[in-house]
Amino acid sequence: MTTENVELTTEEVLRRDIPWETYMTTKLITGTGLQLLRRYDKKAESYKAQLLDDDGPGYVRVFVTILRDIFKEETVEYVLALIDEMLAANPKRARLFHDESLADEDTYEPFLRLLWKGNWFIQEKSCKILSLTVSARSKVQNGADANGDASSSKKKITTIDDVLAGVVEWLCAQLKKPTHPTRSIPSTINCLSTLLKEPVVRSSFVRADGVKLLVPLISPASTQQSIQLLYETCLCVWLLSYYEPAIEYLATSRALPRLIEVVKGSTKEKVVRVVILTLRNLLSKGTFSAHMVDLGVLQIVQSLKAQAWSDEDLLDALNQLEQGLKENIKMLSSFDKYKQEVLLGHLDWSPMHKDPIFWRENINNFEENDFQILRVLITILDTSSDARTLAVACYDLSQFIQCHSAGRIIVNDLKAKERVMRLLNHENAEVTKNALLCIQRLFLGAKYASFLQA
Repeated sequence: MTTENVELTTEEVLRRDIPWETYMTTKLITGTGLQLLRRYDKKAESYKAQLLDDDGPGYVRVFVTILRDIFKEETVEYVLALIDEMLAANPKRARLFHDESLADEDTYEPFLRLLWKGNWFIQEKSCKILSLTVSARSKVQNGADANGDASSSKKKITTIDDVLAGVVEWLCAQLKKPTHPTRSIPSTINCLSTLLKEPVVRSSFVRADGVKLLVPLISPASTQQSIQLLYETCLCVWLLSYYEPAIEYLATSRALPRLIEVVKGSTKEKVVRVVILTLRNLLSKGTFSAHMVDLGVLQIVQSLKAQAWSDEDLLDALNQLEQGLKENIKMLSSFDKYKQEVLLGHLDWSPMHKDPIFWRENINNFEENDFQILRVLITILDTSSDARTLAVACYDLSQFIQCHSAGRIIVNDLKAKERVMRLLNHENAEVTKNALLCIQRLFLGAKYASFLQA
C-alpha cells in the first residue's frame, strides 16, 4: 500500500482535472461515455441530481467501465470519489447499480478487486460503495445472480456470495491488522453495521472468528467520533444477538461485562437503546440471565427507567429486562434459600417444599457439585433428631425421585433406602407418613406413586 494518499478526502480528489478526452483517444472510454462525463463532471449538485434522475444507470455504467478498464491511480480515486459523492447525497441511488439495463455488467467486480489492490482511499471507498450497493439489491432474485438476470450471459459475473465472502474477509483482515492507523477500524465497523443485517454475512463473520475482534471495541467513549464508533460496534453486536452461533461466541467472551460498563457510563440515548435491546435478546439465552443478575443489571435497569427517555422501544425493552431479571432472581434466590436451609440442617414446611413450580424449575440445580445438596439431605436422615426436619427431608427426597428423570436410580445409588426404611418405625406420625411416601416412590417409581402425594 502507498502511504502518500492516506489522508486524502473526497473533496480534495474531486478538485483534480481528469483528461477524459485522452482516454477516448486511446479507446479506454467510448464517445457516449465521454459525453456523459462532460455533462456531469464539475457541475452543481442539483444539476447532477437531475442527470442521475434522467439516466442514473447510464452514469453507473460509465463509472464501472472506467474502474474496470483504467488503472491510473488518480483516475480510479476520482471515479470512486464521484460515486461516493453521489451515494452520500442520496443513499437510495445505490439501487441504480441493480437496474435491469445493467444486467450484463459485472458491477461488483472492480470494487471487490480494488479492496485488495488500492491505497487506503481506494480500499475505504470501495468497501463503503460495496456495502451500500449490496444492501440495496432486491432480496428476491428468482434464481438470478447478484447483478440481475445475468444467468443467460456467457461471461462469468461476480455473484453476491463472492462479494459478501470477499468483503467479510477484508473487514476481518482490517480488524486484525488495520491498514490505516485511525480510519481502518471506524470504516470497518461502519460497513459491518450495514452488512450484518444479511444472514449470510453473520454466518461468514462468525466462521472467520470475527466476533472476538469486535469485543475489545465495546468500551465507554467520550469524543463524538468514539461515541459513533461505539454505537456502530454495539449495533453489530445487537445484529449478531439474533444469530445462535454468534451468541455462543459472545457467551465465552467478555462481551457482557463490557456492554454493562458501556450502558452504565453512557448518556447517549442511541447507545443505551442498542445495548439494552441486545441485553433483552440475550436474556433468555444460556447462562446470560444468571450473569446479568451477578453483574447488577437489575439495579442499572431500574436507574435507567427513572430517566426520561423518548424512545418507546427502549422503554419496552427496559420493562422486559426488569421483569425477566426479577423472575430469574426469584428462581435463583428460592434455590439459594433452599440450599441454605439444607446446609444448616434445619428444615421446615416453608412454601417451596410443596411448590411444584419450585421443583420443576430447580430440579437440575440438585445436580450441582455432584449432587451435594441431595447428599446432605440424605445425611440429615442419619444425624438429625428433629422430627419436623426428618419429615421434610423424606418428603423432599420423594419429590426429587418424582421430578428428576433418574431420581430413583440416583437416590438408590446414594444408599438412601436403608436410612428412610429405618424411619418407618419412628414415633412421630409425620415422619412415618413421609418416610412411607418416599419408600413407595422408590419402589413404584413416580408414575405409579404420584397419587400417593400427601
